[in-house]
Amino acid sequence: MNSDSALNRAQIALEGLSVGDALGGFFEFAHTKVPARVHLRQVPQSPWHWTDDSQMAASVFSVLRQTATIDQDLLAQSFALHYERSRGYGPATRAILGRIQRGKNWREEALSLHQGQGSFGNGGAMRVAPIGAFWAADLSSVVQQAAASAEITHAHPEAIAGAIAVAIAAALAWQARQTTLPSPNRFLQLIQPWVPASQVAEGLVMAIQLDSTMPIATVATHLGNGSKISAQDTVPFALWCAAQRLSNFEQAIWLTLEGLGDCDTTCAIVGGIVASYVGLEGIPSAWRAAREPLPAWAFAEELAKPIG
Repeated sequence: MNSDSALNRAQIALEGLSVGDALGGFFEFAHTKVPARVHLRQVPQSPWHWTDDSQMAASVFSVLRQTATIDQDLLAQSFALHYERSRGYGPATRAILGRIQRGKNWREEALSLHQGQGSFGNGGAMRVAPIGAFWAADLSSVVQQAAASAEITHAHPEAIAGAIAVAIAAALAWQARQTTLPSPNRFLQLIQPWVPASQVAEGLVMAIQLDSTMPIATVATHLGNGSKISAQDTVPFALWCAAQRLSNFEQAIWLTLEGLGDCDTTCAIVGGIVASYVGLEGIPSAWRAAREPLPAWAFAEELAKPIG
């Protein structure tokens, strides 16, 4: 794969995101055997099925492929068209996508949650890494496009801040390929100026202050691990994990899994960011083979322009 073009960069981020998502799904919200399996680095048998994280990220990639921008109406249409309940969507997203399928306006539906503020869940952040990779050379566009992608289902300022932070991280990871690998703290510091004032931003400040030698359970105590399914409880932790192991995909995912919690989403975020640094060749080939194939429609489908 030619990694120089914007679309190929986005596809590599999608690959990393989906591998992290599919592996993380086996460890999500740990039962008693999971910590031991993570400690022993025991991967499950294939196939590894990806979740709504990858399904929605595939829609992001599909729209980028067709339009080279985040056309919000097309993206809303794709989210609704490819909604599969079995992929593990959250209840708020299920409700919004169901109403979009019935012809409702996504703008009204996204703002109908939480007394008109919109959802602050982690769904906008989990699917956004391909956007950061696509616009890796233009961080202002990363911010704009990431926000636009989140608004469709997660319109709350915290969710938008989380999406921006992850997208910027993916863009900076790609930029770092051309320079010197930044230290973990420096990588997080580079993200910080782009994140709007929010609890997500405050969590990022805390993440910068945490030492790299700190036990991951302690890190999760300070930053969260996605257990609350909110952007502010998910993104700072995932960014900290990605920063610690930016040059090693496998180590980054295992470190994230050690934090337990919403593992499919935290690993999807970390996988998309780290893949943007290590490239396709840096994702373990056995892991890519174990993950179920990405949906063919993401690479072939042409969506009709929504009416109205």
